[in-house]
Amino acid sequence: MSVQKSWWRIVLGVVFTALMLFPVYWMINVSLTKTQDMRKSPPNLLPIDPTFDGYRQVFSEQFPFLATSLVIGLGTVVLTVALSAPAAYSLAKLRPKGGGALSFVLLIAQMIPAVVMAMGFYVIYLNLGLLDTIPGLILADSTIAVPFGVLIFTAFMSGIPNELLSAAKIDGAGHWRTFRSVVMPVSRNSIVTVSLFAFLWAWSDFIFASTVDGGGGLQPITMGIYRYIGNNNQQWNAIMATAVVASVPAAVLLIVAQRYVAAGVTAGAVKD
Repeated sequence: MSVQKSWWRIVLGVVFTALMLFPVYWMINVSLTKTQDMRKSPPNLLPIDPTFDGYRQVFSEQFPFLATSLVIGLGTVVLTVALSAPAAYSLAKLRPKGGGALSFVLLIAQMIPAVVMAMGFYVIYLNLGLLDTIPGLILADSTIAVPFGVLIFTAFMSGIPNELLSAAKIDGAGHWRTFRSVVMPVSRNSIVTVSLFAFLWAWSDFIFASTVDGGGGLQPITMGIYRYIGNNNQQWNAIMATAVVASVPAAVLLIVAQRYVAAGVTAGAVKD
């Protein structure tokens, strides 16, 4: 009976995995399809007579957008960790007055639709002269990642033994020195988790990019893909080829950081 149950679990796992990965496969298939075959009915399930025109367009036109997305993603990571880690340390270990209310506000902040925030950023940036700038887009993307980062860091740092912090205090370390020399080194898993999600949010952002950086000279890859969509013409093989290339860094990061992300997300869920 156990063997039969295991067999069915394997089958169900394969089926569900295939269903989830099918959009990825179809994206690759379309990226290799010729323009004249796009509206073929029924469509080709396999890339018969493939073309690499879309990928040639990517390598000749999209690298500036990819570079901009990389800068924005890394900037978002740095700003998110710099803001959320100290805030989480304060909430987890220093117990400031109003800390519970602040945690509740952070939860509420994650429920605000991004399009509402984008409109607010547009008005503010218009007055501050930050429209169509990379720093403006980094700041906007960080508003999505910082509340999440504070919650993840707080859950992890709450599990750090107080004896470890007391030992640092006995050695003469203040709160800031303890945070830098003790708390952050042992928070590696949560740092990787927050950094990964912050980067992915910034990398895949379209709402903020189209609102506060829609006319700038340096635009992210999501706006580069959008350039292929017109009123009378959609270059689907170029769109999908760009999406495939843009997915590679995210996929590599997820694979490399999978072990740290699993530990970081579950941190604080179980108390000893």
